[in-house]
Amino acid sequence: MGRSRGGLTSKIDALVDADGRPVALRLTGGQVHDSQEAEALLEAMPEGATLLADKGYDRQRHP
Repeated sequence: MGRSRGGLTSKIDALVDADGRPVALRLTGGQVHDSQEAEALLEAMPEGATLLADKGYDRQRHP
């Protein structure tokens, strides 16, 4: 659990396969930025897989 303006919050970051089945899950505090979790999720990604993600996971936009 993390603390934010809204109180205690948490967030789930997920890596799923093409059928939507979870490959990796990460539970973090709500204040943790998506880009900080990207590396851990990418380590669980199978070689040669295609990644689709929103811009919140882009470290160049969110150092």
